[in-house]
Amino acid sequence: MEDCKVAGYDISKGTTILITTWSIGRDPNSWDAPNEFLLERFVGKEIDMTGSNFALLPFGSGRRRCPEYKYIRTTIVNLLHGFNLDSVNGTRPKNICMEELFEITYYNSKSS
Repeated sequence: MEDCKVAGYDISKGTTILITTWSIGRDPNSWDAPNEFLLERFVGKEIDMTGSNFALLPFGSGRRRCPEYKYIRTTIVNLLHGFNLDSVNGTRPKNICMEELFEITYYNSKSS
């Protein structure tokens, strides 16, 4: 490792770099209408989910990738096989609010 420059920024040797997967998943250079949930954008497409092209990182990337990545298909298939899924009170998908909210939650520790 050595000092380097990335996008005009000086990065010192040993610096920890955190990548925001939220902004990568909403990059207009990678996705049309990135702030809209469009399931059809994934249907019939070859999408690399291992994190090699950095357009989609649902499980992270590299050595710190989610260990469930290897098993997620089996897990989902077992869930779909074992349960009958239905909407609540006839709710339609278009009526579900998918708006993101920023919230902070904390719990007071109990004193003894």
